[in-house]
Amino acid sequence: MSEFSHWNEVGRPKMVDISQKNETKRSAVAQSTILLKKELYDAIQNAEIKKGDPLQVAQIAGIMAAKKTPDIIPMCHPIQLTGVDFHFEYKQIGDGYELMMQAEVTCKGNTGVEMEALTAVSAAALTFYDMCKAVDKSMVIKETYLLSKTGGKNGDYRAEK
Repeated sequence: MSEFSHWNEVGRPKMVDISQKNETKRSAVAQSTILLKKELYDAIQNAEIKKGDPLQVAQIAGIMAAKKTPDIIPMCHPIQLTGVDFHFEYKQIGDGYELMMQAEVTCKGNTGVEMEALTAVSAAALTFYDMCKAVDKSMVIKETYLLSKTGGKNGDYRAEK
């Protein structure tokens, strides 16, 4: 009866057994973007955010979230992560700015880290919003998606965006 990998023989959810998968070096990069007003961009550049540096706090939140992914995504395996890093870049868009956030997660293991990268960048975007909402409640967290992944039996992936 089980046609789906995360269902057992009686159709109930299960965590897939990955013990037979090869241990390989794996990585994943996920991206999220946030639209913000010029006033907020200027406040960040002038270190005027009362809660502190929003990028620094967002990065820490993202790292913590990557490590906690199996606690919030039911079918994710606990993974011994070997690294989590972030890249941030602002780009002027009309009268405002777009902040691009990328999270890169690595491990050596039996399963990939795509969910950890997506969770990391999502938590970072939400934390950035929380840090800055006193200045700009109109921020828009835009698309969040997997940019790339390496390792595993399915091979490498790169988004076509």
